[in-house]
Order: sequence, then structure tokens, then C-alpha cells
Amino acid sequence: MGVLSRIRKEWFLLALVGAVCLASIWPDLGRSGGLLQLQAVSNWGVALVFFLTGLGLSAAALRDGALKWRVHLLVQLSTFVLFPLLWWGFMKLFGRWLPQDLALGFAYLCALPSTISSSVAMTVLAKGNVPAAIFNASASSLLGIVLTPALVALMSGASGATLPFGEAVWKLTELLLLPLIAGQLLRPLLAGFHAKHKARVALIDRWVIVLLVLSAFSDSVASGLWRDHGAELLIKAALGAALFLGAVIVLSRLAARAMGLSVEDEIAAVFCGSKKTLASGVPMAKLLFGAHPAVGVIVLPIMFYHQLQLILCSWLAQRYAARLQVPASAAPARAQNANGASV
Repeated sequence: MGVLSRIRKEWFLLALVGAVCLASIWPDLGRSGGLLQLQAVSNWGVALVFFLTGLGLSAAALRDGALKWRVHLLVQLSTFVLFPLLWWGFMKLFGRWLPQDLALGFAYLCALPSTISSSVAMTVLAKGNVPAAIFNASASSLLGIVLTPALVALMSGASGATLPFGEAVWKLTELLLLPLIAGQLLRPLLAGFHAKHKARVALIDRWVIVLLVLSAFSDSVASGLWRDHGAELLIKAALGAALFLGAVIVLSRLAARAMGLSVEDEIAAVFCGSKKTLASGVPMAKLLFGAHPAVGVIVLPIMFYHQLQLILCSWLAQRYAARLQVPASAAPARAQNANGASV
């Protein structure tokens, strides 16, 4: 693959890195009150991201996946119970070596809902139960509007760090849930337009996130992020994100097999239950921690986690797909042994 092709494929990652570098060199460009006045467009950008998410959700696919209650149970428990429990153990083991703001960032990572797009994409690649993945990833996003600020308050000891819990939920409802519902209501009118221009819509979504990252890091750099922390902060954020990802994937796979799920349902449960959303995570961070001077540090773990989950889950999806590609004559045998299949 040529250099230009690689850049086109990985442009979003490069743009995120570029935003962090630009904020580090020129924080006055993106900080609140700075040259670009990004604080004036942040709320509208967040609402636009979730309107487009609602516009892209298929109600038929959600209905098709609604009956897999054991998959739902495993995914939501992984997302909103297992992660916080792992955070508690993580802090007991490593908390003494973590800056307070980074510890809050890991708490925020563990409180976030699953991601919709990559969870479904990985499930498709692995030949898993796609309707169940769509239902669970979407349900997780909705539950996160209430559960994310509640879990952050519980784990950090502060209600959303800067907002009272009720106000935090209302802000998320106003800027996340209502635009998502509006997108769903307008889907009968705009679904064709959305499908025709899906690539351009995805670009809008990604560039809003890049601008929010630029804004968050500009504020943090202006408040002394790199003066008070060095490269060690990045290393700790990356290692912590890798540890959480590896632990959740192993534990969710073991739980799926203990529950007797089919391989297809296991795939949906593992990919939805181990994912954390960058697309929602950065906008939600701006809402919950907008006045926090270290919001750039808080979003570091989810930025690393996002890239790591794409790499590891892509590899795992290919392993699952290869396992399920068996001759038709062997299908009955595979069906009999699906619950214990090893990938």
C-alpha cells in the first residue's frame, strides 16, 4: 500500500494526532476564547453528531435484534458494570502512580457507552449476529446518557466533575438524546439522502470530533498540561487503555461461553461489550468537563483505547470469520459445538 493510500485510510487518526500537536504548539488557536472561538460551535457540533447518528439508525434492524436477551444482558453488564469493577481494581493496583486527572480519565473511559459504528462493522466482518449488535450498541448509547454521568460521579466522587448530576443528565439529554430522536423521526424523509451521501456524512462526524479534541487539548495546554506532565503521561494512558481492553475481551469471551451463547451471539457480545465510544466520548467530555482545566488529559485514555480496540478487534474479527468459514457438510457439526468453539 502506497503512502498516499495509507494516509487516506488512516486520516482520522492522523488528524487526531495533528490536533493534539497543533494544540501543544499553538494553544491560543483552539482554546476557549481563542482565535477560532471553538467554544461557540461545540454544542452545535455535538448535536449535529448525534442527529446524524439517529438518521443512520435502522428501526427494522433494532427490532430484529431485540429478542436476544442473554446477549443484551452480557453486553450491558460488561459496559456498565464490568468496566467500573475493573477500574476499581486498577486503581487499587496502580492508582498511586497516576496523576489525578488521568485517573479521572480512566474512570470516564470505564463509564462510557459502547460505540455503534465500529461494533457493528466488526460484527459484520466476523460474521456474527448483526441485528443483536445494532440493538445493543444503540441501547448502550441511550443508557449512557444517564449511566455515564452517574458512574463518573460514583467513581470520581464528584457529580460529573463540574456539573450536578441532574444538570449533567439534562445537558446530555438536550444535546445528545433529542438530536438523536430528531434524526430518527426525520429518517423516513432523509434516509435516501443519508445513504447516498454516507461518506460525506461520516466526514462531518469525524471533523467535528477533531475540532472538539483540538478545543479540549488547547484548553489543557493553556492550563499547563505539558508544563506539569511529560511523555510519561502518554505512556501511562496507552498502557492503561491496553490493559482494560485486553481484560474485558478475555472476560467477555469467557462469560459468553459460560452462558452457552452461539458463536454468532458471542461475536456480537464481545465486540459490543468491549468497545468504548470516541464519537460520543469526546462530545460528552466537553459537556461534562467543559470547565475542567485538564479535559485534554481526561480524554487521553479514550483516544488511545479507540485506536487499540480497532487494531485488536480487527484481528479478532478475522479469526472469528475464519472459524465460521466451514464447508456446508460440516455445518451441522459446527452448530452442535458452537457453544464451545474456540477462536
